[in-house]
Amino acid sequence: MSLLSIGRSGLLAAQVGLSTTGNNITNANTAGYNRQVAIQGDTGTQYQGFGYVGTGTEIAAVRRYYDNFLATSLRNAESNQASLNTYSQQIGQIDNLLADPSAGLSPALQSFFAGVQDATASPASSAARQSLLSNAESLAARFQGMSARLTEMSAGVNSTITSSVNEINAYANKIAEVNNTIAGLTSSTAAPNDLLDKRDQMLTELSKLVKINVTEGDNNMLNVQFGSGQPLVVGNQPFQLTTSTSATDVSRVTIGYQSPNGNFSELPDTVFTGGQLGGILQFRGDALDKAQNALGQIAAGLATAFNAQHVLGQDQNGDLGTNFFNPIQAYVGYSTRNSPSSTVTVSAVVTDASALTSSDYSVDYDGASATFNVTRKSDGKVTQINPFPQTEPQVIDGVAYTIDPGANGPQDKDNFLVRPTYTAANSLTVAIKDNAKIALAAPVTTAAPTSNAGNGKISAGTVDQNYLTPGNALTAPATLTFNKTDNTLSGFPAGKEVTVTVNGTATVYPADTPVPYTDGASISVGGVNFTISGTPADQDKFTVGPNTSGVGDSRNGAMLAALQTKNVLNDGNATFQTTYAQMVNVVGTKAREAQIGGTAADAAVKQATNAQQAVSGVNLDEEAANLLRYQQAYQASGKVMQVASQLFDTLLSLGR
Repeated sequence: MSLLSIGRSGLLAAQVGLSTTGNNITNANTAGYNRQVAIQGDTGTQYQGFGYVGTGTEIAAVRRYYDNFLATSLRNAESNQASLNTYSQQIGQIDNLLADPSAGLSPALQSFFAGVQDATASPASSAARQSLLSNAESLAARFQGMSARLTEMSAGVNSTITSSVNEINAYANKIAEVNNTIAGLTSSTAAPNDLLDKRDQMLTELSKLVKINVTEGDNNMLNVQFGSGQPLVVGNQPFQLTTSTSATDVSRVTIGYQSPNGNFSELPDTVFTGGQLGGILQFRGDALDKAQNALGQIAAGLATAFNAQHVLGQDQNGDLGTNFFNPIQAYVGYSTRNSPSSTVTVSAVVTDASALTSSDYSVDYDGASATFNVTRKSDGKVTQINPFPQTEPQVIDGVAYTIDPGANGPQDKDNFLVRPTYTAANSLTVAIKDNAKIALAAPVTTAAPTSNAGNGKISAGTVDQNYLTPGNALTAPATLTFNKTDNTLSGFPAGKEVTVTVNGTATVYPADTPVPYTDGASISVGGVNFTISGTPADQDKFTVGPNTSGVGDSRNGAMLAALQTKNVLNDGNATFQTTYAQMVNVVGTKAREAQIGGTAADAAVKQATNAQQAVSGVNLDEEAANLLRYQQAYQASGKVMQVASQLFDTLLSLGR
């Protein structure tokens, strides 16, 4: 009987080995499956007087070959791969949009300024003027089209964020459920291998959505966190993420926790790293927002600089120029968390192209000090609105802020998001519809009568922003007379002080007083600028007056055309074209970096997979050998039982 029992135990052990090996073979291609092996041991011995005799064998456990370090390394590698692939796919769209030689911004900018130059060359030509307006409309349409495409990408990002969060929540729920089941089925000697594999596979899929950190909990359960320790699963309890529109921008989706009382607790984008969600959020903050802002900076800078020069010109009707493009209003988002009793309003208008940045700004009210603070988000620089209430708009980084307290005034912690350039490209429109209103001429004219005895010359006059100050515009010619005795000029427009600049040094002379003459000096009076050079004779005269016949004049047009190559943006260090080229270069570099990073991530995943599979993967050759081994063991154990049966029959025959 002992021999029969021993054979039976061997038969059962071989059967378990065959089942385990067969299970490995059939699940060789099952995602997340970890190789299993039957751990066999003896059942002890019995003393027979002459010594101890074995009693057979048993299966101590079915062991799952699993290495937590290798599994974690593979999850992290796949999380990084998913993040880089998502980022690369998205930024590639921006790169293709901006760098397109026909659909990009560069051709439209070149065509627009070519139209300015053609109109300047033929200021009296209605066809040339109309062509300029057409090119301006095309440029505005190009800005709007590119901005609309970036906005579409932003909507796609919102959709991806929402779907990713829903998938993360689904996996969190499933992992919590499996945790609970595993805890109930785990004993001191055995664990449900199939459920452990299922949970590990869910963790792998979850890590492709967001980078996670997994720690061991009680009863063989796992805890899952992301970011800097934000919980996703604790034991059998899932923590649900949710999405909501930004408090200051309804077009932007944010992520946070939903509390039981319904309050939304927003999480910063920086806590979501790795995976598809981390990649899409990095793309939005690192590429999409910056591209939209940079494109808007060019649009706002062009509109502001062109308008600033255009209003200094004179149109075909003899009137001062008006805005060529409509002014750029910055986006102002009122936080939904502001006090309902607050009546403050904030407006922001782009006024200075050179000082304009591509950053967003946060405007916050401090109730304790009763002050508004404007924080530049790119570097955290804070500028205080002073004084408040305002007496006039305050210009910060090229944007004029107007804050109206309203009836009740602001409340503590009122917050506003100001994006000076984010919507600028989309809102760029041409203000002028009548080509006669294009101000190509200068509003002033200068002359030196041929009756002058000396060789003094006066330059063609120009005007600056001071000319627009009420009372400064010339209504009648002013005659400047040179007095040789005291070497002075007199006859400047009444009531206006005169500024003379020699070798960069400016000297201001009181109104209605003679001004010393210096050959080639720059003279400015009431916003009118000119130079007188040479050697005038006594009583030589020079006239400065309003331009009454400027149809063929294109002096202001030349200055408008010069804006194409003038360093207007970035504190006067970049042209429109170079700024756009830099923008394209930055996006292209990031796209290339993402491609290189993606290739490296693919290699890292392959290496981590090979290392993990070397321990946990199913080797079909090895399993085939095990199959033969267990088959032979099964047959041998059956032979032992056969021998035991024959011996038993022999014993029975002895009793007959």
